[in-house]
Amino acid sequence: MKLTHILASAAMALGLATAAVAQDKTKVGFIYVGPVGDGGWTYEHDQARKAVVEHFGDKVETVYQESVPEGADAERAITQMALQGADLIFTTSFGYMDATINVAKKFPDVKFEHATGYKTAENVSIYSARFYEGRAIQGHIAGKMTDSNIVGYIASFPIPEVIRGINSAYIHARKANPDVEFKIIWAYTWFDPAKEADAAKVLIEQGADVILQHTDSTAPLAAAQNAGDVIGFGQASDMAEYKPSPRVSSIIDNWAPYYIDRVQAVMDGTWETKDTWDGIGPGMVGIGEITEAVPEDVKAEALALKEAIANGEYHPFTGPLNKQDGTPWLAEGEVADDGTLLGMDFYVEGLTGEIPQ
Repeated sequence: MKLTHILASAAMALGLATAAVAQDKTKVGFIYVGPVGDGGWTYEHDQARKAVVEHFGDKVETVYQESVPEGADAERAITQMALQGADLIFTTSFGYMDATINVAKKFPDVKFEHATGYKTAENVSIYSARFYEGRAIQGHIAGKMTDSNIVGYIASFPIPEVIRGINSAYIHARKANPDVEFKIIWAYTWFDPAKEADAAKVLIEQGADVILQHTDSTAPLAAAQNAGDVIGFGQASDMAEYKPSPRVSSIIDNWAPYYIDRVQAVMDGTWETKDTWDGIGPGMVGIGEITEAVPEDVKAEALALKEAIANGEYHPFTGPLNKQDGTPWLAEGEVADDGTLLGMDFYVEGLTGEIPQ
C-alpha cells in the first residue's frame, strides 16, 4: 500500500474515532431565570452544573443560557437548546413549566427536567426541594432574635412554594415568640436587586429587625447591613459574604447529586419520568452555618429542630393548625399531606393581609 493511502486510511480512522467520541458525549443544557452571578438561586444551579462537569469530565458537554424571562422567551430558548443537540435539558424556574411541556412535545427524544413545577410528560420529570423545612428553622431563629417582634418577609410570586415558606416560617416564629408579627411585601420578581433592596428598606422602616426573603439576590442582606441591628438569612445559597451578621444562617439548595444522578441515567439509558421532592434528610436542602451572632441556646434549639426534621421525627406542618380565617385545618398531631402542601393557596391563622391573586 502506498504511503499516501496509509496516511489517508489513518486520517479516516482518526476522524471516525473523533466522531464516535463526539457522539458519545452527553450534551446537557440548563435554562436559568437569573444571572449565574446572582449569589442565590441561579448561582446554586450553576454550581451544580459545574459539579456535573467535574464528575463526568469529557463524557459530558454542558451549555446554559442565563437570565431567560419566563414565558415566550423561555420557550424559544428551550427550543434552541434542543435544536443544538441537547440530550437532557434542566429548566430551572417555576414559570418555565408550560414552555417545557410545549417544547418536550416537539422533541420526544430529548429528556427534560423542570424545577418546582407539577406537570410531567413521558420525557419530562419534575424536581423540587422542601424549602419549607429550612423556613421552619429560620422562623425559629427569627422569633427568638427579634426585639421589635416584627419580622419582614420579601416574597417573590404568590405560588404554593412561596406561600408554604411564609406559613412555615410564621408557624415556627410564633411558636418561639407568641408576640411576633409578620409584614409581607410581594416583589413580583425572582431577581431584581433594586426592588429587593427597596422592599427590605420599607420593611425596616416599618420596624422589622429580621428580614426573610424568597428572592434571589443579596440586596436584602446589604440593606440589613446598612441599617444595622437587623439580621437576615441567605436564600438558596449561603451568601457567606454577609457572615456573621446580618446573615446569621441560610438555606442552601444542593442540586448537584440530583443532577449527576439524572445525567447518569441518560447515559445509561435508564432515565424515566419521576417526581422528586426532597428536603433536609436526603440533603437537597442544606442549612448554612448558624453564626456566633445567634445566642448559643437559640442555635442549639435550631439545630435540634433541623435534626428532628431530617430524621422524620417532626414535620413543620403538624397540627393543631387553623387557616387564616380561623377554620380548622389540622387537628392535634395531624400532619399535612403533600397534596395540600403542593397546592397551598392560604395563610395560616395569625398572618395578616391577603394573598394576591
